Amino acid sequence: MSTETVQSDLPTTPRPPKRSILDRLPVVHQLRQSVGLQRGMLIAGLVITGIFILVAIFAPLIAPYGFAQLRNAQGPFGAQEPPSPEHIWGTTVGGYDVFSRVIWGAQTAVLVIIVAVVLSIFIGIAVGLLSGYFGGWLDRVLVVILDAIFAFPSLLLAIVVAIAISGGQSSLWGGIMAAAISITVVFIPQYFRVIRAEAVRIKAEAYVESAKVIGASSWRIMFRHVLRNSTRTLPLIFTLNASESILTLAGLGFLGFGIEPTAAAEWGYDLNKSLADVTSGIWWTALYPGLAIVLAVLGITLVGESLNDLADPRLRGRRAVAKASGLVAETSVVPGGTLEAGPGGLAGLEDGESFDEHGIEVKP
Repeated sequence: MSTETVQSDLPTTPRPPKRSILDRLPVVHQLRQSVGLQRGMLIAGLVITGIFILVAIFAPLIAPYGFAQLRNAQGPFGAQEPPSPEHIWGTTVGGYDVFSRVIWGAQTAVLVIIVAVVLSIFIGIAVGLLSGYFGGWLDRVLVVILDAIFAFPSLLLAIVVAIAISGGQSSLWGGIMAAAISITVVFIPQYFRVIRAEAVRIKAEAYVESAKVIGASSWRIMFRHVLRNSTRTLPLIFTLNASESILTLAGLGFLGFGIEPTAAAEWGYDLNKSLADVTSGIWWTALYPGLAIVLAVLGITLVGESLNDLADPRLRGRRAVAKASGLVAETSVVPGGTLEAGPGGLAGLEDGESFDEHGIEVKP
């Protein structure tokens, strides 16, 4: 019998179908994994976040007025005017159009998220890789320093940084950088902890040891092998930090350390100026900026929590997916049978066996 005949008689294992490019996208893949409440949360979060991003991108086209505009062709805007066809959400105590300020505020929030989270990711990943891979005294020093930084309240640090950068009177980029730098410093320890823990685990794997044996440099191993396999949980932290960035920026503006109204629109500042309006029955100046903050944070948080659930095999709800598809009714681990749990363990594996109430086998 020839070798070709023997090889042709061997059973071939079918290869799993290759996923399409669309299915490889993180959010699409998680969306197809989700089911029930998880899917509802993820879809709701994606819709709210998508609207928030689109509003920020197309703010110049959506907003009828500029963020600091006080008059039009008919004359100056009135202060604290109720909603009307000319100002659909009314005007503020300073005479700004509420709708336009809310729309332009989304753009400011997105800029803070991009600057703060990108800086946090790059610095946190770099420091975490160095600490986890090389270890030793460098690891001990970095752990102590970053744990100390992690103890600082983010809003308090943001106030200090805002005063140090611009004396509390922030321009557009001054306010953005004040909030972004404070968030960056506070959230670097989160990325550091995640990447360091993964680097410590991965550097002991066999393929890393094989790379060392063939002479690969430490930098090549870190970026080619360790980094590529230690960033799976970063999207989860990214969403949580993005929502925290919005809250920190709003907190700065509410306390009076944010961006000046003539430099950019900011939801926290508008809330601060509307405090006296609420007691006077002028509800529209505080309602819409507050709703914008709540909805933006809610959408990003829903996406993050859904991705967190789907990343954990214990929370994925695979049994619910199987029942919904009708493919699996019971878990089967025995060839030709199903798994049946009794008071003494597994029954039916051997004929004529029984168990007492303590799970001890009793021979007939």
